[in-house]
Amino acid sequence: MSAVLFALVVIADIGTGLWLLSFAIEAMRTVPKPPKSLRWAPDIPIQYVEVNGNKLRFIKSGSGPVLVLLHTLRTQLDLFEKVVPDLSKHFTVYALDLPGHGYSDIPTASYDAAFFVQAVEGFLDALDLRDVTLAGVSIGGSISLILAARHNGRIARVVAINPYDYAKGRGLARSSLLGGFFTYVSLIPVIGETVMRLRMRPIVDAVFRGGVVKADSISPALLKEMYLVGNRQGHYRAFIALLRNSESWERAAKEYPGISVPVLFVWGSEDWAQPSERQHDQSLVAGAAAATIAGGGHFLPLDRPDAVISHLKDSYRPGPAIAPR
Repeated sequence: MSAVLFALVVIADIGTGLWLLSFAIEAMRTVPKPPKSLRWAPDIPIQYVEVNGNKLRFIKSGSGPVLVLLHTLRTQLDLFEKVVPDLSKHFTVYALDLPGHGYSDIPTASYDAAFFVQAVEGFLDALDLRDVTLAGVSIGGSISLILAARHNGRIARVVAINPYDYAKGRGLARSSLLGGFFTYVSLIPVIGETVMRLRMRPIVDAVFRGGVVKADSISPALLKEMYLVGNRQGHYRAFIALLRNSESWERAAKEYPGISVPVLFVWGSEDWAQPSERQHDQSLVAGAAAATIAGGGHFLPLDRPDAVISHLKDSYRPGPAIAPR
């Protein structure tokens, strides 16, 4: 046997071994039970609603104008743990786990922009929410803009925080070396799944910290919860599907010129989007306002909750919403 052939056989054996090992490791992972209360706000009840055949976890808190919060990719409604208590003094705040995230159902689906837009649209319909301020971070911001562009009559205004609609939807690759590794390896069939099944807590924590300017902006408790959620059956496959369909976010941005409701773009100064990409987004929406928050990264509600609260309060202007179509 030649040296080259021998090396190929060894590599194939190692690859097969890692592939088989990844299934064993995934099967042994501790799967978390859905919590009965929020760690950071035990008085806020956890609720579920069925949307398009899937149960979505959500919370409702406070009173006043309706504010719906949408989280980023691979996080969950707890991304807003630092802002919900204060915002609840001024708004009726809703926050939900998008499908395939947190403790919502994990259906077999494309997990592209259209899938998430339909889920949020169904959520607004199921709860019959009107005159909504829709505020989202990352893909949550993009979902908000797309729904507004489609003239969803329930939406009165949008606050898009670090929207995720550039670089073919692979902004995560800019977060860190590890973020880049997971983003691009996920595109490779079989290898992507194998690497995700082999994930280790320190590596996952490091990827999450790539979303903030200061590492301690994410509490150890939130890091642990988001890691364990990834052990739910089918969760890693949903995340891979999202990454493999990431270009859909940039394509969907072409709809932004159709927006006619007030829009505020809020950027963290250290967000992954480049200045030209931020300016491009704003140029697509007639009359849109924009603000940049110093010392803020992609997970802006964790880095600068004070600024997020201030901008959300200031963005609200009373006025009737268009009747839902």
